[in-house]
Amino acid sequence: MYKNLSITAFLGLLAIILGAFGAHALKESLSVDALLSFETAVRYQMYHVIVLLLVNTFDKFSEKQKNYISYLFFAGILCFSGSIYAIQLLNISAKTIWFITPLGGLLFCIGWILLFINFVKKTIKN
Repeated sequence: MYKNLSITAFLGLLAIILGAFGAHALKESLSVDALLSFETAVRYQMYHVIVLLLVNTFDKFSEKQKNYISYLFFAGILCFSGSIYAIQLLNISAKTIWFITPLGGLLFCIGWILLFINFVKKTIKN
């Protein structure tokens, strides 16, 4: 659990740093569309960091359940947000890594489905 929380805390810190970097340093160098894309990556990262904090401190989930959800969200952040950061910050062509961003979105969706299923199972047991 503490490994997941440590990674989550790091990802939260990174979201704050990248958000501030985007708001201040990139304002002059990115187009409006590129900056909006960058902000989307930061926002989705932070949304999932908050959920990861809740998942990993929820005492009704087993460690196995917490790990499955966490790993899906970690991979989703890496693929979804990471690919957008790479496109905007490293000038990697979106055509080169076009499949990574939607893969990250799919991982987020699978994580949310797993979270939903776990809550439904808890509801049925009670």
